[in-house]
Amino acid sequence: MNEPSLDFEQIYITYFSAMKRFAKEYVISEEDAENIVQDVFADIWEKRDLLSFHINLIAYLFMSIKNRCIDHLRSKIRNEEVTNDLQEEFQMAARLKYDALEAFDKNLFSEKDIEKVITNAIDNLPEKCREIFIKSKIEGKKHKEIAAELNVSINTIESQMSIAYRKLKQELKNYAPLLLFLILI
Repeated sequence: MNEPSLDFEQIYITYFSAMKRFAKEYVISEEDAENIVQDVFADIWEKRDLLSFHINLIAYLFMSIKNRCIDHLRSKIRNEEVTNDLQEEFQMAARLKYDALEAFDKNLFSEKDIEKVITNAIDNLPEKCREIFIKSKIEGKKHKEIAAELNVSINTIESQMSIAYRKLKQELKNYAPLLLFLILI
């Protein structure tokens, strides 16, 4: 027995505005809400032969839009977190550069003194931290390469590099240009 197909045009006219208002409550942007609802209706159009009057159409619309809103918000949150991390990193780098330029006095150190201060600061790092820092900054290896070589995760490499930077920042706080030099190598 053939089931009657859904009258897509009537469904669209009847529910589009209400569904858009529902989506807009969560995604805020009129354009985003409209895109989400359009996508849900496009899915209904593509599945029109599979859907019948036996489904609860309103529940289906609300659940589909709810899920699309959640996906949209997750994506926005993730993008915002990445943007904030990048802004924080940029601000920290800019602050370090500014401080380094403010403190820079090219007559302050001889080449031998600079090497000694940097070597001492690196030598004071914890053993694993020092090894990873040297492989990354002195030997020029990529984090993935170091992780494979030491049989540790990339997250371990990144956290050890963070520890190294933090300790070197503390150790070289009176030598801002040297800290900047270490970050750039």
